[in-house]
Amino acid sequence: MKVTFFEDRNFMGRSYECTGDCSDMSSYMSRCHSCRVESGCWMVYDRPNYMGNQYFMRRGEYPDYMSQWGFNNCIRSCRKIPMYRGSYRMRVYERDNFMGQMEEMTDDCDSFMERYQWSNGCMSCHVMDGHWLMYEQPHYRGRMWYFRPGEYRSFRDFGGMRFMSMRRIMDSWY
Repeated sequence: MKVTFFEDRNFMGRSYECTGDCSDMSSYMSRCHSCRVESGCWMVYDRPNYMGNQYFMRRGEYPDYMSQWGFNNCIRSCRKIPMYRGSYRMRVYERDNFMGQMEEMTDDCDSFMERYQWSNGCMSCHVMDGHWLMYEQPHYRGRMWYFRPGEYRSFRDFGGMRFMSMRRIMDSWY
């Protein structure tokens, strides 16, 4: 898995090649405005320590992602998403702390509202298997967050987000 970050748009300026997680890129470059994902899938963040807005990147070239995604800043940290082959399983809950209605997910869901009549989306989850992206709006739109196996008791930790759709990060994306 490898991604190369560039200081300027269109792969210009100093570059930094990354093959693993990087919590703060400021020691390698003062800014980052384009990147080339040579292999793997990555989450990039506009603040150090995997904080701030998150963006999913898979193999490809991103010559000017700031205008593409409306970044207010540049990439400051990145995390590689491990390749996963196996079943996908996650329990999503209507309220914080695994309360309210619960559904067990094994595939993508483009709208909680349409599938389960959850007008508020989901507010907590337990990822048992696989890696997932969750979106603030139906049909995989809006801000997104990356979830790996673990318990997430309250989405208030994510700025009070209510997630309305989700999809699996599949091996075929690599």
